[in-house]
Amino acid sequence: MKSKKKVIAKSLKAFSKKNKKGIAWLIDPDKFSLSKEFDWNWIQNTSLDFIFVGGSHFDQNNFEEIISYVKKFAKNIPVVIFPGSKLQVSAQADGILFLSLISGRNPDYLISQQVKAAKQVHHSNLEVLPTAYLLVNDGEIKSVHRESNTLPIPNSNREEIISTALAGKFLGMNYCFLDAGSGARNSVSPEVITSIKECLDCPLIVGGGIDSLQKINQAFESGADLVVIGNQIEKDPDFLSEVLSFKDWYNQSLHVN
Repeated sequence: MKSKKKVIAKSLKAFSKKNKKGIAWLIDPDKFSLSKEFDWNWIQNTSLDFIFVGGSHFDQNNFEEIISYVKKFAKNIPVVIFPGSKLQVSAQADGILFLSLISGRNPDYLISQQVKAAKQVHHSNLEVLPTAYLLVNDGEIKSVHRESNTLPIPNSNREEIISTALAGKFLGMNYCFLDAGSGARNSVSPEVITSIKECLDCPLIVGGGIDSLQKINQAFESGADLVVIGNQIEKDPDFLSEVLSFKDWYNQSLHVN
């Protein structure tokens, strides 16, 4: 089956080329209720760039139903799978971050889960985004680390982070995702983001522990092209509105002479 046009890839690459920043809302399917009331009409009138759907320990059998529900209301906002395992694949989505957890040495998340999901992805007509996935924080062990049986690379070990990201680049991965882990007290450091942005020529995605406008601004200023937020929206749904207003202001200020 032919793959879809590279709409998501084009959008991601446009951020850095046009000196703009993007926001993705991450929905954890383990915490998502199909009966949950949410003003999807409001979302349609915002500048939200992507909706990511995925979680590190989701093992229910209604992932397809959740994706279909989100797609029904998200309409023109691309829905991208952020898979935690081979079980999180759905042809109903627009695309999938085909992740390899290269910061760890657990073969199950380096290649095994990917092999198990490959044929389904191949036949799904999803837009596939080969992504180097690095877990980076200040030593916290979050659910993603427990489920993947890997340890994060410390923010302080910049050289290892740079070498790992470069390895992903040379292996042909077109995107890089730096993740501190959902609910992390400290996000990926500005120094790490800047270092990775300087040595890679691909879109840089940053998430985990980003729970304030100050941290979003830090990530933008340091070189992140797309910032992913999720845990804080679960705590405070109004935070998404604040974030999108800030993003719009930030992008406008970049292009004011």
